[in-house]
Amino acid sequence: MRQRSRRRIMRATVELVDQHGYAGTTLGDIAARAGLARGLLSYYFDGKRLLMQAATHRLMHLELAEALAQLPTGASPEARLARAIDAVLGVAMDHPRVMRSHLALILDPDVGAFVQDPEQQQLGAILRELLLDWGAADPAAEHAVLRSALMGGCIGVLLPDATLPLAPIRADLFARYGLAWELGVPPQPQAPPRPQPSVRT
Repeated sequence: MRQRSRRRIMRATVELVDQHGYAGTTLGDIAARAGLARGLLSYYFDGKRLLMQAATHRLMHLELAEALAQLPTGASPEARLARAIDAVLGVAMDHPRVMRSHLALILDPDVGAFVQDPEQQQLGAILRELLLDWGAADPAAEHAVLRSALMGGCIGVLLPDATLPLAPIRADLFARYGLAWELGVPPQPQAPPRPQPSVRT
């Protein structure tokens, strides 16, 4: 019952923030959408910020797990890692309000530190396993790098009035891990040309 209630609350949070944004969504709204008494939310989550963080991590975890489940049995480690990268970037494209709110909250030192809630831990465990299969010498350290790169990519496609196209962001991530452009779910048939580094004189 406890887990079902938590899932209902997190699902309601994503739905409402998708529609109204973080500032436009109240805990009362979330409780009503989840079919629970307002007071019960504090039993499951210590405030709106931590609820938002957990709900976003759950969204990413579910999207990632579903994307990997769609791959054929015996898919290569490269194919699985490519699909994982596309799944996380896809959350930013499909749920921009949710991801903007999530990133703003975890990057703001005045609202509290990043918390490794159970949903985040499940997400991290999947990514570390993918990196281990891919051949990372230190999956934990590489996970920290991949997580940062993915969040940077999400910021790139979400930054208001300064967004970057998805294709070059994806190309940079794929190049880091030696992944062929055709793996995963390419946003366009061909990889974009990569700019040559500037030469200092």
